Amino acid sequence: MRNAYRVLAYLIAALVVVQAGAIAYGMFGLFNWVEEGGTFDQAALEAEDAGVGGGFGFGLHITIGYFVIPIVALLLLIMSFFAKVPGGVRWALFLFLTVVVQTLLAGFAHAVAGIGWLHGMVALVLFGLAVTAGIRAGRQVPVAVEVAPTSVG
Repeated sequence: MRNAYRVLAYLIAALVVVQAGAIAYGMFGLFNWVEEGGTFDQAALEAEDAGVGGGFGFGLHITIGYFVIPIVALLLLIMSFFAKVPGGVRWALFLFLTVVVQTLLAGFAHAVAGIGWLHGMVALVLFGLAVTAGIRAGRQVPVAVEVAPTSVG
């Protein structure tokens, strides 16, 4: 159970890295597409065959962000009750709540673009929390050793 907890925590960190790569691919693909004469507007966004550059990156970012990471974070939280990681429930709860905030920020950023700054910053916090939870789960818990008294003499 402890190993599964660690794997899930590191999986969240890895998915955050994939998220960063996906959105960068999407943006650079879009920039290249526009530089080559593509026009990005609501019609291009809604058209299935517009061939918008970087579209795969945007789709991947949305899928992982709205579905995969929340599911993994929920599984980690559930696992934390059984994994016997010192402070594991607390760290899993921090991670889960950060994922909730991150998802909400993504939704609000569509209305207020400036919130995108916070979305990016919280992604770094999420990465740090996930790595910390994974490291903590990998640490060995010290076992108390009972020492029998010896007689000198």
